[in-house]
Parts: sequence; structure tokens; C-alpha cells
Amino acid sequence: MNSLPYSLDRKRVYISGHLGMVGSAIVRRLESEDCIVLFADRSIDLREQAQVRNFFRDTRPEVVIVAAGKVGGILANSAYPAQFLYDNLMIAANTIHAAREVAAEKLLYLGSSCIYPREAEQPISEESLLSGPLEPTNEWYALAKIAGVKLCQSYRREYDCDFISAMPTNLYGPGDNYDPQTSHVLPALIKKAHEAKASESHFLEVLGSGKPKREFLHVDDLADACIYLLSHYSGAEPINVGSGHELSIAELANLVCSIVGFYGQLRFDPTMPDGTPRKRLDTSRLDELGWMPSIPLGRGIADTYASVKSEL
Repeated sequence: MNSLPYSLDRKRVYISGHLGMVGSAIVRRLESEDCIVLFADRSIDLREQAQVRNFFRDTRPEVVIVAAGKVGGILANSAYPAQFLYDNLMIAANTIHAAREVAAEKLLYLGSSCIYPREAEQPISEESLLSGPLEPTNEWYALAKIAGVKLCQSYRREYDCDFISAMPTNLYGPGDNYDPQTSHVLPALIKKAHEAKASESHFLEVLGSGKPKREFLHVDDLADACIYLLSHYSGAEPINVGSGHELSIAELANLVCSIVGFYGQLRFDPTMPDGTPRKRLDTSRLDELGWMPSIPLGRGIADTYASVKSEL
């Protein structure tokens, strides 16, 4: 195991999924660190063990951040359960195993708050893992992410690897997905509000009842937390990363509409699934380590919309 604080100075740092929302945010954050950032060519399929193993043997990363994965909202999870389970299982298994084979000094695996039970006590502590049934609408993705956490824990126990894992809450920001069929709730609402304003519509449809509560974190805050954890944390238990603030989907929709400038009526569709009733993370462990987020939700949404509205 490495001593703390662990320094990234002159380390060879590999980020999987560097073109995605999370990966690209971590790349931006590492620009202020004195390290060597490594990327895998897009021709390398992280689901294929031989390709991953050869890449790691060629590049010899000392630090690995596993940010790659197949992600999507409720509709995508329901439509592609096999892809969400298989792809994310293979990415985790291949990357974590290859990191051990090249004796990487540190690995950070990024999971998701959906690993926790549907009816977990709020706010959700890390001890809630595997304490109850999962939310059915994202069960397949959650199972794969749980497997990634357990791989990190088992490699620590058997091989003494300094592999850690972090569980982010719902993320948003630059590089998000705005496809109406596969996006998460916040980018979906931004796109809907933008289109409703442009078409001068009198209403905006919101899937579900609007009652579930969610927590949101700007992806640049997550990236900063990741670098902080690499330097300041070495433990088997996952660490929650959240904003500490939650609001209902109805409140979120109203906030998005006010930022976008759409002043029509919200229409909720209770025939569509709501997902988990409430999902706020207990970030006590991360608070004790000394890290806090810095981007308020309203400002973060406004900045995000300003950067993407010409493309929506």
C-alpha cells in the first residue's frame, strides 16, 4: 500500500473513458497536476481482455482511473439490460485485473449511487451496500458497478493492491448526453425546456410524477474529488461523493425552466416509472477527509446551458 498523502507528481496516469463527461472532466482537472496523462486509442475495446492487457503492458500506468462505462437513464437501462450488465462488467474486470498485472500503484474505480438499495435509509451511507433489493429500473447497471467495487476490495485483500472506489451522485455538466432516449433527467429537462421555449410551446412534459428527490453534482466537482481521493484515501470501503443538497424532480424542472427562460406549464406523466423515491448520499466520510464541492446547482446548470444551447 502507498503512504498518504499520495503524490501524482511525474506519475503516469491512465484515464479510461477520457472522452466521456466524467473522463474529460478528470482530464481537465489533471492539467493542473505535474503528471503524465495516458489515453487508450478508440480502437481499443475495453471489453476485450487481450486488448486491455496489451495496452497496459505497453504503457505501464502507475495510476489508473476507471471512468469508462455504458451509462444512460431509465429508458436506456430498461431497453438494454444485457448491454448495461455485460459491458460494464467486462470494463471493470479487464481494467482492474490489468492494473494489478502491471503493478499499478493506485487505482480509483468510479461506481454510482445506484448501487445502493431502492429503500435505503436516507441519507445513504456506504454501509447500505447490499443491504436490500436494488431499484429495478437500473438493476443491471447497478449489479455491474457493485461487481467493480467488490473487485477493488478483493484485489486489496488478496494482492495488497491500493485500489479504491468512489460512488458519485447524479452528475451533470460539460459533455453530457442530451439524447431523449438515453439521457439522464437533468440534461433531458434542459433539452426539453430549450425546445419548448424555441417552439413557443405552452407546456413541457416531464416523465413520472415529479415527486422523487434527487441530488446533483457538477462533473468538475467530481473530478476534483477524484484527485483528492487519490491523494488522501486508501481504504477498502467505497466513498460517497455528493453535493449534500437534494430537490424533487418537479423542483428541478422548475429550476431548469427558469434558467432556460421557459415559462409554460409543466405536465407530469405518472404512467412513466419514477425510479427510486429518494436518493441522497451521506458524504460524512468525504467531509472528514476535508473535501467539499464548490459549484452550486443553479450556477452549474446556467453555465452548462450557456455552453450547449447552440447545439441543442
